[in-house]
Amino acid sequence: MTKKSVLQQARAAYQPKLPTALWGAVKAVEGAATESVADQEQIKKLFPNTYGLPELRFEKDTDVAKVKSSDKEVINVGVILSGGQAPGGHNVISGLFDGLKSLNKANRLYGFLMGPGGLVDHNYMELTGDIIDQYRNTGGFDIIGSGRTKLETVDQFEKGLEIIKELNIRAIVIIGGDDSNTNACVLAEYYKAKGAGVQVIGCPKTIDGDLKNDWIETSFGFDTACKVYSEVIGNIQRDTNSAKKYWHFIKLMGRSASHIALECALQTQPNYCIISEEVEANNKSLNDIVAEIAQVVADRAADGNNFGSVLIPEGLIEFIPAMKKLIAELNDMLAKFPEIKDMEPDAQHQFVVNQLNPENAETFSSLPLEVARQLSLDRDPHGNVQVSLIETEKLLSEMVAKKLADMKEEGKFVGKFAAQHHFFGYEGRCADPSNFDADYCYALGYNAAQLVKCGATGYMSSIRNLSKPSIQWIAGGIPITMMMNIERRHGEDKPVIRKALVDLKGKPFQEFAKNRAKWAKETCYVYPGPIQYFGPDEVCNATSRTLYYEQKGK
Repeated sequence: MTKKSVLQQARAAYQPKLPTALWGAVKAVEGAATESVADQEQIKKLFPNTYGLPELRFEKDTDVAKVKSSDKEVINVGVILSGGQAPGGHNVISGLFDGLKSLNKANRLYGFLMGPGGLVDHNYMELTGDIIDQYRNTGGFDIIGSGRTKLETVDQFEKGLEIIKELNIRAIVIIGGDDSNTNACVLAEYYKAKGAGVQVIGCPKTIDGDLKNDWIETSFGFDTACKVYSEVIGNIQRDTNSAKKYWHFIKLMGRSASHIALECALQTQPNYCIISEEVEANNKSLNDIVAEIAQVVADRAADGNNFGSVLIPEGLIEFIPAMKKLIAELNDMLAKFPEIKDMEPDAQHQFVVNQLNPENAETFSSLPLEVARQLSLDRDPHGNVQVSLIETEKLLSEMVAKKLADMKEEGKFVGKFAAQHHFFGYEGRCADPSNFDADYCYALGYNAAQLVKCGATGYMSSIRNLSKPSIQWIAGGIPITMMMNIERRHGEDKPVIRKALVDLKGKPFQEFAKNRAKWAKETCYVYPGPIQYFGPDEVCNATSRTLYYEQKGK
């Protein structure tokens, strides 16, 4: 380990809090049988051994004799970090380690290195107390590294089984987002069907916030990342309010969903914030969005305010209806002609135009060449457009500048316009976790150990009631199959966990919609400042605004 800062040393001493249900001996209580959120017959057919499992809830176990007998059991577990980093991943592993050791000091934890590929390639290390203690309450995934290898072939499953048997591993815990946990579900089904005696447990990770439902109230890392981004947005807004110049176009990581943009808007009150899901619902074009931003700029300029802030979700381009149709056809085209991504730009552009239907060809041809090129690049391992590569913030500011120039000629704009561009992504996803994420992640890992103990497989670790103090959180597990549906990926129908998009009828969006007209016209900026680890509860232990509004009054 490198030299630790004073703050790192202080954070190392922080003891995350657990819900009371996980204190001491624990028993699993079964709920009703479950079914998938959609496409039930198809999902059931694909996952016959792990479909329809009951929800599990953990409670204190008062059967002393049973508890003592279970203490003799030795359990080895493997853990994998999968996909992009999110604050708190180290605490999931710490919680898992402590949970296993609380069951039996002889239990062992093995970390597979650099993601799911480590399982396939038999690349691993044993995680001991000395190693774990170096990473408690820290950001990043560097304890064992992460990767985006997709587990989907029998050969991969069998190669993994070889090292699992060699190390006498009873369960694999996969810490990842929706795609990674889809892989976990597939792996659980395969090992269950084979009778391999290997459990697979998932943990909900992603700063994007799109892995959520009634049982997964938030994915870990979202709270921390949004607080980091909101601090910097607040700093920028303070700067522009001081200098009285520049419109800042700020793109925010979050892949398809707009959860991060919405949360940061609620924390900082920018002049304009795009919510992709609303764009799609209202059938807005790119020109419609540009016209709205330009009008906000013009209205503020009329009051002498030639400055402002615009928040842009990373996945906006996918939600503009015309673009969505284009991307769907491009996805199928790339699956059919993989050589497209390797063509020279001019040849690639012409080839794509020739293959597209007339409507999509017109949309594609209207795009700046660089944006068109970015849309034609290869997809990520899970079939997603690599939206982080598309410089939407620059595209919008350039189009707004042109619109304002036209408005000035018409006498509808009397001010000045100069733009600055930002993309906040990597700055937040490896930050030291907030107190909330430190506690939440530790509880998820500790809870996963209990899921292993009770023999569950194909389950995701679930901690609920999150807007309340941590001791009141509800612990348990939900079958991953109940979150799944069928989607088009790489030109084929695939079972995947359904992404949770911003609910336009939900309380967080409604709070935003109620206030945005005032924020657009006036300078109502809020400056959240940096994450506070120590201090009054309302400062250092505050949950996200999203959780606050979702669970307000419950």
